[in-house]
Amino acid sequence: MTIDTQDLAPQDWAARFSARMAGIRASEIRELLKLLEQPDILSFAGGIPDPALFPAGPIRQAYAEILGDGAQAAQALQYTVSEGHGPLRRWIAERMTRDGMPCEPGNVLLTAGSQQALDLLGKLFLDPGAPVMVARPTYLGALQAFNAYQPAYLDLPDGALAGDPAAQKAVEARKPRLGYFVPDFANPTGVSLTLAEREALLDLADAVDFPLVEDGAYRELRFGGEAIPSLLALDIARKGSIEAARTLFCGTLSKTLSPALRIGWICGPKAAIEKLVLLKQGGDLHVSTINQMVAHRVVSEGYDQHLGNLRAVYGGQARAMLAALERHMPAGVSWISPEGGMFVWLTLPEGIDGKALLERALVEARVAFVPGAPFFAESPAANTLRLSYSLLPPEQIEEGVRRLAGLIGE
Repeated sequence: MTIDTQDLAPQDWAARFSARMAGIRASEIRELLKLLEQPDILSFAGGIPDPALFPAGPIRQAYAEILGDGAQAAQALQYTVSEGHGPLRRWIAERMTRDGMPCEPGNVLLTAGSQQALDLLGKLFLDPGAPVMVARPTYLGALQAFNAYQPAYLDLPDGALAGDPAAQKAVEARKPRLGYFVPDFANPTGVSLTLAEREALLDLADAVDFPLVEDGAYRELRFGGEAIPSLLALDIARKGSIEAARTLFCGTLSKTLSPALRIGWICGPKAAIEKLVLLKQGGDLHVSTINQMVAHRVVSEGYDQHLGNLRAVYGGQARAMLAALERHMPAGVSWISPEGGMFVWLTLPEGIDGKALLERALVEARVAFVPGAPFFAESPAANTLRLSYSLLPPEQIEEGVRRLAGLIGE
């Protein structure tokens, strides 16, 4: 029997999807990354590392040495434990200990970038309707990771980090299941929490009794100001041990070494790490063995010198952007000056919509950026946008800002 496929109706896949898919949306940032393929676009959009800064030589050498050794090659191409490559976990634990977060390899779980870490933490803590407290605005990728678990969101109330009793009562009323924050050079704003604000956030978490997720993706990229202890470091200092802390730290080598290696980690109390290991086993078993071994070789020699180079380059690009904003932006536009990371956050005059501005900027100015609205969990502010300075040299930053400022001025 011959079936005429033209007479068959397509499957109604939408009717078969789970309820959680209703909250899953395409990332505007992921779509904007496609613009990087157009050579005439000056892109401030993707908050991604400059590929010219990747340690390609040491990475190439590490792959060659590992695969050129029979015993190491056999290990590198095989399955490994879900917790991660032991030497790399030890290196991470030692480095975090030096940064004021005393821990052991057993406190560390390696993940496929810190994005997987956020997904695992959402799976561990969140039920449908569970409140998650976040900054306003916050990292879009965290919202996407958590959305699959159908939470509710609570923006950190104004005054909560200044000891306002009304703000604390507002948080107590919602009883957050989890708090998520980027204390150092946040994506998208570039803002860092002060020491007092970090202490206040821990006070709030202790008073209301909820765990904190600290996203430390940009912590190593400080190019100005004085280093501030991480939330986990302050938490351990209060409690006396990482096992008594309520903070889970997410780290990554994507911003400092290479995103393609997909090396991230979660550091926290073993009681939480052990459960996260079980969740990872149900997802992808483990991070690529050979990539973990390569990453360990590369970071074991000259990593601090490499970080110094990154800080110098990104610091120069940030200063170029801030100077260009001062020279060209019209009255009514304000921005935040970062001391590290990859981003500058702009607030436009009321009535200018960032998404509509982007549509014009792409056509008329050949400049790309990310509209600010998607970074808000509640009540988006449309008159905001994020600029990243990580991919363009100073002269192109100057030209891109000049073009964008002219369009805003109209």
